[in-house]
Amino acid sequence: MIILDKENKLITLHTENTTYQMKAGAYNVLLHTYYGPRLPGGDLSYLLRAKERGFSPNPSEAGSDRTFSLDTLPQEYSTCGVGDFRLPSIELELPNGSRTADLRYVDSEARRGKYALDGLPAFYGGEEEWETLSVLLVDEAAQVEVELLYGVLEKYDLITRAVRVKNRGNGTIRLCRCASLCLDFIRSDLDFITFNGAHVMERCPSRAHLRPGVQSVGSVRGASSHQHNPFVILCDRDANEDYGLCYGAMLLYSGNFLAEAEADQFENSRLVMGLHPYQFCWTLEPGAVFTAPEAAVVCSPSGFGQMSRQFHRGIRRNLIRDPWAGRRRPVLLNNWEATEARFDAERLISIAKEASQLGVELFVMDDGWFGARNNDRAGLGDWVVNEEKLPGGLGALVPRVKKLGMEFGIWIEPEMVNEDSNLYRAHPDWILRVPGREPSRGREQLVLDFSRSDVREHVYGQIKAVLESAHISYIKWDMNRSLTQVGSAALPADRQGEVCHRYVLGVYEFAERLRRDSPGLLIEGCSGGGGRFDGGMLYYTPQIWCSDNTDAIDRLRIQYGTSFCYPVSTMGAHVTAVPNGCTGRVTPLETRGVAAMHGTFGFELDPGRCTREEKETARRQTAFFKEHYDLIQNGDYYRLSDPFQNGPYTAWEHVSPDRREALVSLVTGTAHAAAPLLTLHFKGLDPALCYQVNGEGSWSGDVLMKAGWPLPIPSGDYQAFQFYLKAD
Repeated sequence: MIILDKENKLITLHTENTTYQMKAGAYNVLLHTYYGPRLPGGDLSYLLRAKERGFSPNPSEAGSDRTFSLDTLPQEYSTCGVGDFRLPSIELELPNGSRTADLRYVDSEARRGKYALDGLPAFYGGEEEWETLSVLLVDEAAQVEVELLYGVLEKYDLITRAVRVKNRGNGTIRLCRCASLCLDFIRSDLDFITFNGAHVMERCPSRAHLRPGVQSVGSVRGASSHQHNPFVILCDRDANEDYGLCYGAMLLYSGNFLAEAEADQFENSRLVMGLHPYQFCWTLEPGAVFTAPEAAVVCSPSGFGQMSRQFHRGIRRNLIRDPWAGRRRPVLLNNWEATEARFDAERLISIAKEASQLGVELFVMDDGWFGARNNDRAGLGDWVVNEEKLPGGLGALVPRVKKLGMEFGIWIEPEMVNEDSNLYRAHPDWILRVPGREPSRGREQLVLDFSRSDVREHVYGQIKAVLESAHISYIKWDMNRSLTQVGSAALPADRQGEVCHRYVLGVYEFAERLRRDSPGLLIEGCSGGGGRFDGGMLYYTPQIWCSDNTDAIDRLRIQYGTSFCYPVSTMGAHVTAVPNGCTGRVTPLETRGVAAMHGTFGFELDPGRCTREEKETARRQTAFFKEHYDLIQNGDYYRLSDPFQNGPYTAWEHVSPDRREALVSLVTGTAHAAAPLLTLHFKGLDPALCYQVNGEGSWSGDVLMKAGWPLPIPSGDYQAFQFYLKAD
């Protein structure tokens, strides 16, 4: 609900459980008054107090009033160069050479429905569930107009933010910084939680008190990165899964980003999130408009769990555009770990035959099917089927797979090229490259300049021809290196600061075109696993390969950290062979299956090498996942333990929206002698209902949550258990 009090220049946003308010105060500076648990209404600007502070200057309009300073008041969208020395949201280079921005409130309007952003991902929905707020700010001296956009999804406590900057003057302006989100708080006793890691160990939570000064995470790799995720949390210092006030903030963007939290000299704090200013400088000609990516925030007065569930609901229902919506996505088998790039048609068919016996519904042919691709040193960029490996092309192979009762999918990496390829030999100027410098290589590949429409058009034409050659229902879209020597031969020297952002816009345009031209195609995102796992890609790819690390025990940590923002239905997770390729660890097949059910579930192994008992276990796991698909993929998610605490087990729970079903999964750690007998407390059940556990007994939800459930005694390391609860 959006309430505009035009007379008092007061704007209030209500969601089901929270209230967000701003007010244009003295001199039309837009101040932030409140964001927290829902309040009945009223003007909360009484909370903002003015006081003269040394070295905190006053705007010229204030005259001799030394108590009003931009340096001390909470602002809705922070400026720079005019008296606020804290984190800026925007920075301009004006025709006169100055780098200032002084924005003042002009007007606001509200309407039903959700705004959209040209060429950028955004939450979506109809007039019955969304409202849009537009706030107009203007810097009269610079002749710059800034439109702040807010989307309110009341039932999920979700508020989105986006920004449009327009040059309404006669001179050229350069936009050097443009954040999407600015949140000010009149307190700094908060914790800052970020999700960090590395390739094969992504999105591990890191929590620290806000300290004086600036703390930040971001990426300058050209993708959102394995190292830092564009999702952060500010919270009470004693907040946990079920208690405390917390604010989650997500940037829907797949390139360079920066999230900064600052505790200032007067124990206030500010969170700013958006495009990274590194290698960013956008030229705005007269009349031109720049649109910053969307950010989304959820405030939970009841801990991390409620925050996560609200994000999950919003992402599943109002961000992801799933071509399989309303039906179950298929259980897949990917051949990579079985064969890598060394295969032919008969080898693939032999694996597919075995896979069909496990209940697999989608067979995915990974890297190695195109061009001269027998290893990772050649072939990228030549998206033509290698008929020496696959005689007759996909037109011959795919029908053989479909006769086995499975759909067919392929792997692509459209943004990359090998020097040993026909594409590179014909167009060496199509890569990202700085004149006078030799390009860096990563995984023996270079990066195509996806900021250029002619490059995208060529690659798209090849891939479209492949898709039209046979019935292909799935694509795994990979990206296996970071961007270096970021330069485009298609842009002049004074616009090279636009390349990184234009690259991401090109990726989005390519993905949108794939979706439009192949409406039934399921696209799974990937960047060496989780290097581009963000809300931006989820708008185009409803699931993303969570990590190249498929070790079941490491995956408990990776999937745990990912779950703070992203739902289970987005996490690509597979059962793989042991010893694991990343860790060398050996875990039971039962445990590997339970861990993979924390995601989309599938297989990445050669089933022909499995024993009869292993095949039977895999068949049973596949049937169990299919039976409980809706509960796992669409139920409310509860974290029951923290795997980073190295406790005796990791446990999580899925609860149906009507709370009549639940599935609790648990994986133990290493076994020890004289181990204690443990009890697990379930969550999210209806206290008044009685539940059977694995088809037996009858216990009230109240009992199972408060008294708990006795856990089995494991016999060995890394044992897995599941408890299915159904109301009587």
